[in-house]
Amino acid sequence: MNKQDQLSMIKDDFMNCQKVLLAIGDETRQSILLVLMGTDCQTGLRVGEITEQTHLSRPAVSHHLKILRDAGVILMRKEGTKNFYYIDIRTKLGLLKNLVLDIETLLTEYY
Repeated sequence: MNKQDQLSMIKDDFMNCQKVLLAIGDETRQSILLVLMGTDCQTGLRVGEITEQTHLSRPAVSHHLKILRDAGVILMRKEGTKNFYYIDIRTKLGLLKNLVLDIETLLTEYY
């Protein structure tokens, strides 16, 4: 693959990652992600549990969880009337890995 093709692929990677980058770029959402990473991925946490661990208000946590869900960074599992939020390796976070690998490939080949 030539350099122009690689740059075009990286441009596409950036476009695909825009929502994810915006979602994880916020410090408050980063703290929520760290809390979720510290729990069992299969179980997840409820809004109240995240609120306790982040010391944010319940509405703030819900707002940030919505942004993270809309970006495909976290997933939600329903259990009756309860919602559990968690990170899964199959979320859109994988797009970031592709972006970094494509940049690394270009830089090691041409620089």
